Amino acid sequence: MNRLLAALCGACAVLACASAAAQPYPGRPVKMLVGYAAGGGADALARLTATQLGEALGQSFVVENRAGAGGTLAADAVAKAPADGYTLLFGETGLLIAPAMYPALPFDPVKSFAPVGGVTALPLVIVVNPSVAAKNAAELIALVKASPGKYSYASPGVGSVHHLAMELLKKSAGLDYVHVPYKGASAIIPDLVSGQIPIAVLSAPPALAQARAGKLRAIALTSPVRVAGAPDWPALADTIAGFDASPRLFVLAPAGTPGAVVARLDAAIRAMLARPAVVEALAAQGATPSPAGPEELGAFMAAEVRKWGVVARESGAKAQ
Repeated sequence: MNRLLAALCGACAVLACASAAAQPYPGRPVKMLVGYAAGGGADALARLTATQLGEALGQSFVVENRAGAGGTLAADAVAKAPADGYTLLFGETGLLIAPAMYPALPFDPVKSFAPVGGVTALPLVIVVNPSVAAKNAAELIALVKASPGKYSYASPGVGSVHHLAMELLKKSAGLDYVHVPYKGASAIIPDLVSGQIPIAVLSAPPALAQARAGKLRAIALTSPVRVAGAPDWPALADTIAGFDASPRLFVLAPAGTPGAVVARLDAAIRAMLARPAVVEALAAQGATPSPAGPEELGAFMAAEVRKWGVVARESGAKAQ
């Protein structure tokens, strides 16, 4: 009798496992971690993505904010999560800069994750106080070159994409200017408008509002992708061929996540980015669609880790 009961229990367990395996993904709510606080740009885009994926796949995608250490706390949690597709990371370029900023990083941005899909790009813009005698990138480069060390620029912080984009420009154009780190764009704008600092690099939305009011002048985008609300803003790539330094946002899963799960998520993200309503919602956040499949995203991530590692080391940037 005991052997019979054991055999029956074993058979039930096998059937339960087979049933779970046959159940299409996702069969329960999916958690999507964001490495930044609620209310910010990354959080808003993560929530838009989660809502769209939930509607497409018929299951709840719940955003969880786990802020701290430049987004690496959330990334570490996802890297260590079960590789079943039920814990995802809404990652961004800061993750790919992290190895250069945090020597003891407990995960590898490339090896610890399964790339799922690219979502969006967030163009940055170099802006100046209207008193600065430069109206475009070529004039600004000439102005700074003529007075080495005289000009300073503001960014939202050491090691941010904003900071390293300007350091990449410094290297590419042979410039000499001083970095002044701030704690976010909201602190930069008053000083820029008042003329206390002449140059800054900002995300497109706050810069757009101030430029329309004539309180600052947009010089050039750090991305070759134009901003919907300001189609006349040129790209730095028009002056420096190939220049591209803007945050990208993407979805990652733990390494080892089944290919079928990754493929289903990738297809849902691509379909989401093809919807006019989503494109419009992204534009309202200053973002543009940036679809990329798992293989393309993986190659992009590896290249970005190498690129930003070089820029960070040459600039001497260190986590504060």
